[in-house]
Amino acid sequence: MAEKISAVKGMNDIAPPVSAHWEWLEEQLRSLMQRYGYRNLRTPIVEPTALFVRGLGQVTDIVEKEMYSFEDRLNGEQLTLRPENTAGVVRAAIEQSLTYDGGKRLYYMGPMFRHERPQRGRYRQFHQFGAEALGFAGPDVDAELIVLACDLWAALGLSGISLEINSLGQPPERQAHRAALIAYLEAHAELLDEDARRRLHTNPLRILDTKNPLMQDLVNQAPRLMDHLGQESLDHFHRLRTLLDAHGIEYTINPRLVRGMDYYNLSVFEFVTTQLGSQGTVCAGGRYDGLFEQIGGKSVPAVGWALGMERILELLKEQNKLPEQPVPDAYAVVQNASSLSQVMPVLRTLRLAGVNVQMHAGGPEGMGSMKSQFKKADASGARFALIFGQAELEKGAVAIKPLRGPRNDADVGAPAQQLLKPLAEAAHWASIFRLP
Repeated sequence: MAEKISAVKGMNDIAPPVSAHWEWLEEQLRSLMQRYGYRNLRTPIVEPTALFVRGLGQVTDIVEKEMYSFEDRLNGEQLTLRPENTAGVVRAAIEQSLTYDGGKRLYYMGPMFRHERPQRGRYRQFHQFGAEALGFAGPDVDAELIVLACDLWAALGLSGISLEINSLGQPPERQAHRAALIAYLEAHAELLDEDARRRLHTNPLRILDTKNPLMQDLVNQAPRLMDHLGQESLDHFHRLRTLLDAHGIEYTINPRLVRGMDYYNLSVFEFVTTQLGSQGTVCAGGRYDGLFEQIGGKSVPAVGWALGMERILELLKEQNKLPEQPVPDAYAVVQNASSLSQVMPVLRTLRLAGVNVQMHAGGPEGMGSMKSQFKKADASGARFALIFGQAELEKGAVAIKPLRGPRNDADVGAPAQQLLKPLAEAAHWASIFRLP
């Protein structure tokens, strides 16, 4: 026997019945995006490594430690499995001239890849859904995206998700704050942990996001970026807050809220929960007006967010909000394999008319006993069994047996007739109602 081959650690199969939850969530997301006027964009999984080095920042954790990068053996090009998709969306917008005739509202979904330790809700291959608004400079679209996310939580029935917001201002304002922050941290160097010392002169803003409890007092007393913002940045943030207030959306201003990528400016926000342990962020984003220029395009304002599909599904499971598994409307019980040439066209007629029908599949020795087929029919979750026995076939009819729900003629008759209406009209078969 050949050696068993297993999936790569942290890269998981999604099989039934779990895959049905993914399909349901994807449908909820698509429906909401359509109502807000966002259209689907699909980008490649593999992108040039330079896209992420230039877009995310050379000293970010993602570029330094987490990317799956390799050299194309045919031409030596440096390629990377996408660790996130905002940079890819902007690259596509530049290459396809998507904003030549005005702003665009886009969304994407798909797998991303980061080489990190797998844990609950965080895997090496994970799935993101993102919404990006390109070509809109005002805080109205920032607010729209936040409201959109809030509407998603409501549509999914989720609770216990809180919103945190902040402003990162513009690059010159961040540079002034950066200098003040470095000076402050250098004066307290003995309190910095190893990770903070490594970031001190490369990405000091990320130190404010430390989870080290021994450094909390230090970062709480650190210079605040908000104190270095100019009037335009403050006005943008004030207008965003006014719009959120108008929607009745509750939020907390978190001056320590930063993002892991260098391309963010002005508005940043996160939706967090306490129900997923350390992986509390379920959706995060902000404005990134400089990214187009960073990767070779003309200046275009932009804002967006991304959510982790695995984390949303974990939260739905935690709150018992996952939908029931889909089941067929009917299960076809077939007495003899010799009758399949009659039965299968009838089932096809039903399916084409919109009825979900699962047919019992036999083996080399036939279809199996009727008793075993009824057990399969009941296990399928179907409401009705369609019985294609010898007696029914001789009459050109099909019997219906209700498998669950009401058990009297009046209650069963209407749904049964509705179920077989396409059959009666298209195949001209009579219907027999056989109750237990």
